[in-house]
Amino acid sequence: MPDVPADLHAATIAALSELLGPRVTTSVSAREHHGTDPSFHPGAAPHAVAYPHSTEEVQRIVQICAEHRTPMIPFGAGTSLEGHVHAIHGGICIDLSQMTRIVRVSPEDLDATVEAGVTREQLDHHLRGQGLFFPVDPGANATLGGMASTRASGTNAVRYGTMRENVLALRVVTARGEIIDTARRARKSAAGYDLTRLMIGAEGTLGVITEVTLRLHGVPEHISAAVCAFDTLAGAVDAVIETIQLAVPIARIELLDALQMEACNRYAELDQPVAPTLFLEFHGSERGVAEQVETVQQICAEHGGAGFRWATDHMGRDQLWKARHHAYWAGLALRPGWSAMTTDVCVPISRLTACLTETHADLEASGLFGPIVGHVGDGNFHVLLLLDPNDPEQVRRGEAFHARLVERALAHDGTCTGEHGIGCGKLDFLTREHGPAVELMRAIKHALDPAGLMNPGKVIRPS
Repeated sequence: MPDVPADLHAATIAALSELLGPRVTTSVSAREHHGTDPSFHPGAAPHAVAYPHSTEEVQRIVQICAEHRTPMIPFGAGTSLEGHVHAIHGGICIDLSQMTRIVRVSPEDLDATVEAGVTREQLDHHLRGQGLFFPVDPGANATLGGMASTRASGTNAVRYGTMRENVLALRVVTARGEIIDTARRARKSAAGYDLTRLMIGAEGTLGVITEVTLRLHGVPEHISAAVCAFDTLAGAVDAVIETIQLAVPIARIELLDALQMEACNRYAELDQPVAPTLFLEFHGSERGVAEQVETVQQICAEHGGAGFRWATDHMGRDQLWKARHHAYWAGLALRPGWSAMTTDVCVPISRLTACLTETHADLEASGLFGPIVGHVGDGNFHVLLLLDPNDPEQVRRGEAFHARLVERALAHDGTCTGEHGIGCGKLDFLTREHGPAVELMRAIKHALDPAGLMNPGKVIRPS
């Protein structure tokens, strides 16, 4: 999109200030904060940040920006990893983090409606005592609007699915400044185009999500978690594949390679074996969990797994999964001062062993350094490449490794991103993956956002 004249930015900010008063800021610190994320991609600050408190205020912000042809970048918690919040063309960051109202919870229907700024942990705290929980757990305390916008996933996806499966409806402000509801609360519908799924994963390029209606689940009667170390990486992955193929209804099954376990031991003061390790969790009745555990223990033993360590109480499970969720920061701590290039591929479960072992061999041959961690129950894994940002040659080799990893995943009929999304970091990979279908995506983008103001430069390149 063409650059916006400075006087139009000034006019936009003046109009927004009249609408929101002090809830519009042009401070350098706020702008820089809202133009960066934890990713390797260089940040880009917006011209101003606006903090709406309602869908109607978002609507007016969008209308004002559209009138002045000013780009808009939705912002939740800023935890995304592909430059989704970077204001590549400047404009107004719409920070929805102050829209934190839990509109309703319906235990009898197992659903809830929340404003976009409600975080995963806030909802979890609200549901305690009601026998309910929301299963999508990406690790970070992300906002639910942001999780819907990036089609987030997490450790529970192998049993409960991603945001795609757990969002029933959305309230969205379109690029034209209209408020729409993409669906009703019915569990199924054949009424027209599936606008809910269109907006999930659109990364703010088709509209601004302001409310999310979510599918909830009952808290299982019994929960048990464990870790199990393996002789080889291939053995651990083969155990996962057999567990899934036998239809064991496991809730979580995560893989950490030996280097990642070393990092977690240091960071979280654990004493786990430094070996390829599976983190597992079982949900169900006490008898059902016992049967799942027996089956998985046998599978793991057949593939070189031993030394199960268990946690059945809430505190023990939290400590175990806290170590897993801190894997990113634990990995960074292995090389203080270096940056992390996060990768995120996903392949069919039958191809996982081949893809992972080939990737591990490539990593060693390249002379690069980085642990591997994955939501392997659904074929998704990450290499956390640790790179010296002051060494251009090392960065170049890291980018080349990333490109090879994506090509390898595509060769195994996989995808360039299982959960992080495209943002501005994977535009070329999307084209490589989808080919001519990207033109259809571009047509949808142009139809819904003809001026190209909604989070420009993300998901697809302009024609």
